[in-house]
Parts: sequence; C-alpha cells; structure tokens
Amino acid sequence: MPQAQTMTEDDISAIAEKAHVYMTAGNMEECALILKQLPLAPYLAEFAKNRLGPEFLIKGGFNLSEAEAEFGLDWLSK
Repeated sequence: MPQAQTMTEDDISAIAEKAHVYMTAGNMEECALILKQLPLAPYLAEFAKNRLGPEFLIKGGFNLSEAEAEFGLDWLSK
C-alpha cells in the first residue's frame, strides 16, 4: 500500500540531504529508496498510473500522499 503522509519543508530538506549523501557516495540504490519518501507530484503519479499501471506505484513504494489528497484515496483503483 502506498505511503500516505504529509511533510514539512524541514522533512523534505532532511530527505534531500540524505539522498545527496548517498548519491555522492555512489550508492544510487539507497538514494532512490530515500527519494521515494518524497511525495510524488499528482500529475506524475497520474502519468505513471496510466502508463505503467497502478501496481508499479504500489509495489514501488512511492509516497502518493499528494495524489491521494488531490484525486481521493481510491484513485489508484479507478
């Protein structure tokens, strides 16, 4: 199930800093995992749903809180 949460600017900055540390160290896999904690913009989530399917988003562990706020909690199943 997607992660539903809201984030402050400080939360987003902390995640971005962690991702930068992993990227600088060459650990792109960990960097990608950390970045998935950031809310995916609703238009990108909708695009991914239509192009790649809802399972991609669900299995991918993306933070879909902004898409859920905009489209409703059941938007992946519509």
